[in-house]
Amino acid sequence: MRILIIEDDKDVASFIQSGLQQSGWNVDHADNGKDGLFLAATESYDALVVDRMLPAVDGLTVIRTLRASGIQTPVLVLSALGEVDDRVAGLKAGGDDYLVKPFAFSELSARLEALLRRSGEHGSTQATTVLNVADLKMDLLRRDVSRAATKIDLQPREFQLLEFLMRHAGQVVTRTMLLEGVWDYHFDPQTNVIDVHISRLRAKIDRDFDVPLLHTVRGVGYKLGGDTN
Repeated sequence: MRILIIEDDKDVASFIQSGLQQSGWNVDHADNGKDGLFLAATESYDALVVDRMLPAVDGLTVIRTLRASGIQTPVLVLSALGEVDDRVAGLKAGGDDYLVKPFAFSELSARLEALLRRSGEHGSTQATTVLNVADLKMDLLRRDVSRAATKIDLQPREFQLLEFLMRHAGQVVTRTMLLEGVWDYHFDPQTNVIDVHISRLRAKIDRDFDVPLLHTVRGVGYKLGGDTN
């Protein structure tokens, strides 16, 4: 699951980002409306968490602009403004739900999951809930992984790593891409964390099957699906 947080309060953004990442979700963050609008319009996200009061471009303008462009990604609006008129304004701008600050992370997480369920029921193309590569299947809502109908148990970070690889199936994924997309590192700390997790993941999704899916592209990175050519 990939979420974009558009929030200028660093403490609030860090609180949300940390909680979602611990739940195994991929999370991007923009600290102003202009950058958030650009990311939401050019990248693929399953849901957006948008603060109302943002620098550069305010949150409701971000949402209106996205909706006017035909982008229907589910949006959870965050705001310290909690009066009925404020909530109505957020929903009329195109928000799908409205959460008043301060809030408990458990409520935010539950609301996001509800948005994603509704979006899947309505057949939204913006929120992909099932990923498939050959006979490997990942259900993002149930957080289930199986191969050839055999259930595979993954740790949260392994699930996050596999989701990233499945979203880039057939492509060579570099170490830098994995560090930034899965571990949120924006530099290479010369760590073997990728090698360790790739090895564990390969053992779970390939070891008991005839056809390997996870390939090492020597000197470059990794590729899920197909072969290394």
